[in-house]
Amino acid sequence: MRAWVLRVALDQSRGIAQTARMIPEERLEQIRQRFAYIEARMAQAGGSEIAQLSREYSDLRPVVAAIDDWRRLSAEIADAEAMLSDPEMRALAEEELPDLRHSLSEAEQGLRVALLPKDDADSRPAILEIRPGTGGDEAALFAADLLRMYQRHAEAHGWGFDIVELQQTELGGIKEVVAHVKGDGVFARLKYESGVHRVQRVPSTESGGRIHTSAATVAVLPEAVDVDIKIEANDIRIDTMRSSGAGGQHVNTTDSAVRITHLPSGIVVTSSEKSQHRNREIAMQVLRARLFDLERSRAADERAETRAAQVGSGDRSERIRTYNFPQGRVTDHRINLTLYKLDAVMQGDLDEFSDALAADTQARLLAEMEG
Repeated sequence: MRAWVLRVALDQSRGIAQTARMIPEERLEQIRQRFAYIEARMAQAGGSEIAQLSREYSDLRPVVAAIDDWRRLSAEIADAEAMLSDPEMRALAEEELPDLRHSLSEAEQGLRVALLPKDDADSRPAILEIRPGTGGDEAALFAADLLRMYQRHAEAHGWGFDIVELQQTELGGIKEVVAHVKGDGVFARLKYESGVHRVQRVPSTESGGRIHTSAATVAVLPEAVDVDIKIEANDIRIDTMRSSGAGGQHVNTTDSAVRITHLPSGIVVTSSEKSQHRNREIAMQVLRARLFDLERSRAADERAETRAAQVGSGDRSERIRTYNFPQGRVTDHRINLTLYKLDAVMQGDLDEFSDALAADTQARLLAEMEG
């Protein structure tokens, strides 16, 4: 699957990046020198500095590997071309050069991909929010199905998955759920899930066997830290209240639930754990993530030149995927990819979609870079 994804990115950009348009050697050498400096510095650093250096080292390592591969092939081609003037070696050189030049072309494309600008938020944990859309009770039930899908997806990747806020319906559906998904690179994998998810199936409440169409919305926000978003005390109002839910023993009898309202933006966040102190902490975390996403979206809108670029970066304004239960298929409308493996997808097997969407984004960025 990984090889196919890289090939998609390369094939879509084949006519854009030509081998003749070489990547500046000076830029490559700067990257190589920075990598060498970080390697040396990591042997002496400690504390927070070592953590920061480790992240940069991890980011640069595949880039440096691509640079070294490209340089090696360039040197081998130069050697082979020099052999053409030697009558005894000419035949061997002529035999090797086509394969070497083909490998160099692919290595250069791989290097261009490695040099693409990275989203700084990709390595972060994420805040996942799911809400029912059109469709009444069936939409709420579908929202619950999506929650289980993402829980299983997180489990398969070894990520932590904590429910921050959950409001359920009497039928077991979901009015709203907010979850904190923790792990390395979580946002990079989940950000493509943001958008409207549509389901076509016969609801369990439908006695006539008719297929209904309903929807749920998913928002994936990168976790924000204090340095990203500073929230002034005068900008928020904090209210305490009793937890609400479907009823039963899980409803709190004390005023431990917390609702925080961000007055400038109007954003409201609630958390209903048993500890009021923990609820304040969780609610502030979710509020920071929403404000951070608001700032990122505003900046992205200013940079985006076309609607296609917005969709490629995870725009949430339109339907992105349809789950058709009668036909057992799932279609991602952004890249026109249909998989006839709905059961596996609902069990959390989302990697084929994530990989294909990441490859499509790579191709778009390559096109912009070469534009």
